[in-house]
Amino acid sequence: MTATVLPFQVLEAPENWCTVDFISDLHLQENDKATFNVWQKYMQNTTADAVFILGDLFEVWVGDDAAQHHVFLQQCAAVLKSCSTLRHVAFMRGNRDFLVGPTFLNACHVQDLQDPTLVNFATQKILLSHGDAGCLDDTSYQEFRRMVRQSAWQTAFLAKPLEERERIARQLRSQSEMHKQDPNAIYADVDDSWSRQWLVKTQATKLVHGHTHRPADHNLGLEPAMKRYVLSDWDVASDIPRAEVLRWHSTGKCERINLLTH
Repeated sequence: MTATVLPFQVLEAPENWCTVDFISDLHLQENDKATFNVWQKYMQNTTADAVFILGDLFEVWVGDDAAQHHVFLQQCAAVLKSCSTLRHVAFMRGNRDFLVGPTFLNACHVQDLQDPTLVNFATQKILLSHGDAGCLDDTSYQEFRRMVRQSAWQTAFLAKPLEERERIARQLRSQSEMHKQDPNAIYADVDDSWSRQWLVKTQATKLVHGHTHRPADHNLGLEPAMKRYVLSDWDVASDIPRAEVLRWHSTGKCERINLLTH
């Protein structure tokens, strides 16, 4: 008999877990030490039993070998490794760091998560995603995403010299910044129909994702009641500083913790 292969990962939380934290979109980079410092302190001091990082931990990732050449990435790795000795740490790739590989995660003792992943926590079924796959109205991005997520494209890109990969990444970031400055730019949200379909498929009632930088709780309707929880991005040096954690308790209670005022 052939085993059924599910189109999503399933994680069974240990019975002794009382709280789990969800964060995403920190966009860590060397020229933003303020955000790194808040993240480092949080990872050292959180009381959660697990930390789930749902993509875009890094502003850019051009291959695991880059960590061998950049002190800042080594500092990030040290934070992850230190935290993983105290609690469970899991990582899901985002649209900025989709090239993070098993070599880096294994070295940091961080669990590699598929997108999406279903977490069975206490009596709750929580579906996790970075969220970019659900922005269906952004058709140009979806075409780009399909291309760069193909193994052939990734193999060819990673075969390029590190300096060339970093140059390409700088060009893409520059294009992204220009797009942000466009007053007519429209940013797609995660599609509610897409969200409901995945919740039905996984028999979950809660979806947690990042990517859009629009933290909010959305009621999706249906029975049992479905909700979509959007994580905040982090930017401590911004005019509107942000560093928020979504904390889930085994009792079902869910709270948003502002690390800058907590």
